[in-house]
Amino acid sequence: MDNKEQNQVAREESIRNKEKCHNLLLLSQKIRFVGMINNFGKTIAGQLRPGLVPLLNVEQAINEHFIEATRNQLRKAFDSTLGPTTYTLTVNEKVITLTFPLQLGGYYYVTLDNDIGKEDLAELIDSLTQKIRTF
Repeated sequence: MDNKEQNQVAREESIRNKEKCHNLLLLSQKIRFVGMINNFGKTIAGQLRPGLVPLLNVEQAINEHFIEATRNQLRKAFDSTLGPTTYTLTVNEKVITLTFPLQLGGYYYVTLDNDIGKEDLAELIDSLTQKIRTF
């Protein structure tokens, strides 16, 4: 495969990844952001809810994604004892963060409005988990 073909394949994969993020974003108005992050914390694709002002600036987002990638990698050491991670949940004062590991490495990074109720949160986690499994 020459460079032109490789670039075309990469563009098509990028479009598919962005579509996946968009499809997850459509699951709830409480979702602020959906991103695909690699094992090193680099954003592969992402979608922010339209009209929303991000809480983190670009540098802060890069650092946050690196921290989450590191945490996800460290958790893998316990997979043989505890079983693989299904998702992680972090609750902050202003936002709720979920991560869902991907089979081929990396993870989905999802932020939610913090005013989502517990029952709605549980239903949304189930919906996200089911949708991610179809990708």
